[in-house]
Amino acid sequence: MKKLKRLLKPLSLIILVGLITVIATNYYIKSDTEKLIYTAEKDVPKTKIAIVFGAGINGDKPSKYLKDRLDAGISLYKNNKVNKILLSGDNGRDEHDELTVMKLYCFKNGVDTNKIYIDYAGFDSYSTMYRAKEIFNVDTAILVSQKYHLNRCIYIGNKLGIKSYGFSANNGIYRGYKYVSFREYFAITKSLIDVWRKRKPKYLGEPVDINQASNYTKK
Repeated sequence: MKKLKRLLKPLSLIILVGLITVIATNYYIKSDTEKLIYTAEKDVPKTKIAIVFGAGINGDKPSKYLKDRLDAGISLYKNNKVNKILLSGDNGRDEHDELTVMKLYCFKNGVDTNKIYIDYAGFDSYSTMYRAKEIFNVDTAILVSQKYHLNRCIYIGNKLGIKSYGFSANNGIYRGYKYVSFREYFAITKSLIDVWRKRKPKYLGEPVDINQASNYTKK
């Protein structure tokens, strides 16, 4: 019993320090980025490109999260807030091909394929923003996702050299929204660590400059 008590004290201290770190980093990042998130499209500043983050698929259809992100990005394009869209998601497995679903959805909903750029290795938000800067030569962007996700993405983008704004794609009720919002507290803390240690994505590859021809393909 005494041994257990001796172990519990440092463990409790570690947990306390961890919680304080999560709270502090979330406060810092959210207070720094909240003003850059827009919920009304009319208020979104015009810029060259919108970055739409992947969010899961159901067969050959986008999930509710992803559909709303794509719809928001398409709306920005059709209303001349942006003139190009960068789609970034997970294309790592044949049975989970987010990018094909995303690009076909944009095409079928009126986006010129010459204005669609594809990031096939956006396996997480940090990788998406890093690759947007280093592979696609993005310097300013509207980031399109649900509200819970945008603080982190804007923070990462700004730290990596992309002037970033967020456009909330929230539209109705989402399954598991409370869970992903809770998980985001820890993801925000991790993003600060990723930026601090200058983490590189798993894949980089050849440049695809958004100022030049699109890398959209029909297959």
